Amino acid sequence: MATQGSDERTGGTTGRRTLLGAAVLGAGGAVLGLGTGTVAAGTRPGGGLRSLPRPTIVGHRGASGYRPEHTFGSYQLALDMGADIVEAGDLVPTRDGHLVCRHEPEIGGTTDVADHPEFASRRTTKSLDGVPTTGWFTEDFTLAELKTLRATERIPANRPHNRLYDGRWEIPTFEEVLKWQDEQTRRRGKQVWIYPETKHPTYFRKLGLGLEERVAKLLHKHGKDRRDSPVVLQSFEPTGVQRLNTLVDNPLVVLLSGAGTRPWDFVETGDPRTVDDLVTPKGLREIAGYAQGIGPTLDLVIPRKADGTLATPTSLVRDAHKVGLILHPYTMRNENPFLPAEFRRGTDADGYGDPFGAFRAYFATGIDGVFTDNADTGVLARADFLAR
Repeated sequence: MATQGSDERTGGTTGRRTLLGAAVLGAGGAVLGLGTGTVAAGTRPGGGLRSLPRPTIVGHRGASGYRPEHTFGSYQLALDMGADIVEAGDLVPTRDGHLVCRHEPEIGGTTDVADHPEFASRRTTKSLDGVPTTGWFTEDFTLAELKTLRATERIPANRPHNRLYDGRWEIPTFEEVLKWQDEQTRRRGKQVWIYPETKHPTYFRKLGLGLEERVAKLLHKHGKDRRDSPVVLQSFEPTGVQRLNTLVDNPLVVLLSGAGTRPWDFVETGDPRTVDDLVTPKGLREIAGYAQGIGPTLDLVIPRKADGTLATPTSLVRDAHKVGLILHPYTMRNENPFLPAEFRRGTDADGYGDPFGAFRAYFATGIDGVFTDNADTGVLARADFLAR
C-alpha cells in the first residue's frame, strides 16, 4: 500500500508488477480460482502458482499444532501432512546480520534462552512497534550465540503435548531453509513451496538491519528471486512489500490485521489509513498494483458476532478477486479457544472442537487458501469440501 514517498521507491515498476501478477496468476484470474467457481485440488500444468491446489493449505510456521513452531521438525511434518506451502519462516535478523526464523524478535517465549545464565544480562525492555516488550531479542545475539539455544513450545497451555519436543531443534536460518527446500524437492520428487514473512521491517530498518535487501540477496544467491520461483513473500507492512517489489520478482502478499488497526509503517510515516481503508475496493486496487495477494485475518472474511459465532461474510473475497488478488487468510487452529463459538466442543483450552465445520464455512466464501497450524486437518477438510 502506497504511503508518502512510496512512488519514489517503486519507480516505474507498478505497471510491470501488475502485468507480472496477471502472468503468474493466469489470464482473467482463472488460476488459483480468482473467479467465483471452485477448482478441484491437484497439480496443474504450467508451473508457478498455477501448480498449487485450491484451496491452498499453508502450513502455518510448519505444523505448529504438533511441534514447536519454526523448527525443521515443524516444517518437515507440515510437508508430510500434505501442506501445499510451508510458512518457513518469520524472518528476523541477528546482530551480525543473518536472517533467522522466529515468530518474533523476542525469543523468551520460543526458546530456552532463560535457562542460559550466560545470557541473563541481555534481558531487556524495548518498544516493539509501540508496544513495551520485555525479554531477549535476536538483534542482540550473534548467529553463533543463537545456535546454542533450542526451540520450545510457544503456547503450552493450548498445546501441552508439544512440550515433549522442547529442546530438540535449534533455530534455523533462512539460508538453511532455502537449502532444505531444495533437498525436500529432490527427495519428494515435486516442488516444495515456502511462504516467508518479513517481521517488523520498519523497526529493524531503524536499527540498520533492513530485512528486504537481505531477503533479496539470499533469494538471488539461490536463484529464487523470479516470478515463477517457489517462494511467496509476505509482510504486514505495505511499504515493506513495495520495497520487495523493487528488489525481486517473487509473488508478494500484504498481510492485514484486524479491522481498525494501522500497519506500523503507516504509524511511522503519518499515513492515517487503517486496515479498513486497505480492504475497500480502492485500497485493494492499490495493493494489486504491487502485490499478487492479501493475507487477511479470518475475521475480515467472516466477522464474529458478540457471542463469538460467525456473522455474515463480508464482500472482501469478491472485491479482492475483482482486482486479481488471491486471498490466504489466517489462522485456522483445531483447539477450542481459536474456533468460532459454534464450532467449540467443551471448554478445555487444549481440547479440539469441530475445525472441519469451521473450514467448511471459510472455504464456502471462495478464499483461495488458508493458513493453518494443522495441515492434516486442512487437507481432509479440503477433500470433504471439494467432494460435496
